[in-house]
Amino acid sequence: MLTAKQNELIRFIQKRLEETGISPSFEEMKEALDLKSKSGVHRLISALEERGFIRRLPNRARALEVLKMPEDATPTPRSTLAANDAVASVSTTMTNAPEPANDVIEIPLHGRIAAGAPIEALEGQNSLPVPAALLGPGEHYALEVSGDSMIEAGIFDGDFALVRRTDNARDGEIVVALVNGEEATLKYLHKDGGRIRLDPANAAYDAQVYGPEQVQVQGKLAGLLRRYH
Repeated sequence: MLTAKQNELIRFIQKRLEETGISPSFEEMKEALDLKSKSGVHRLISALEERGFIRRLPNRARALEVLKMPEDATPTPRSTLAANDAVASVSTTMTNAPEPANDVIEIPLHGRIAAGAPIEALEGQNSLPVPAALLGPGEHYALEVSGDSMIEAGIFDGDFALVRRTDNARDGEIVVALVNGEEATLKYLHKDGGRIRLDPANAAYDAQVYGPEQVQVQGKLAGLLRRYH
C-alpha cells in the first residue's frame, strides 16, 4: 500500500525515465512533490525501496530503477505530472523501464596495454569511474593505452580503453589480444586463412601475424576516455 506522496513520487520517477532515460535528482524530486527538504525525498525513496517498488542501482551516483507500479498507473502526459491521492495496491513488475544514461559505474582498471609492440597487461586492483552511457551490456574493464600504433583509429597514448569482456570477436573489430599467454595488445583483429593478423592503425607499424593458438581474445573495445592536461 502506498501513501499519496509515495504514489506521486514513483509516478514522477517513472515519467522522467520514460521521457529521458535519466532518473531525476533529489532536488528535482523535492521540487516536484513540493517538499521542504531532501530528507523527505530520502524517506519516500527508502519506503518505496522497502516495499519493492524501486531499487537503487549499485555503484552509480544517481540511479533508480522502477520495478513495479501501482495497478492504476498509466503513462503520464509530458506536460503534466499525474498525482493520485488514493492509496493504490501493487500490480505487475515493470520490465521495460529504460536504464538511466548519465550514471557513473566503477570498472576495474587493469594497468597498461600496448598500442604498439605487445607489452604485459598488468592486473591491478584500481578502478576507473566511467559514465554508463559509454558502456553497453556485459562486463567491462579499463586499460591505459601505451603507444601510438592506433592513432589513425583515434586512440592515443594515455587514453583509457573501455573493454567489454569477451573471448570472441568478428573480423575487423578492435580487440584486446593476449599473445602467447603473456603479452597483450590493442589491435584490429583479422582472420587471414589459418593465421591471425593483428593490424595497427598507423602506417608506421607493420601487422603482427600469429598462429591461432598464439592469440586469445580478451575483450572488444567499447569506448574511450581521454584526459586533457
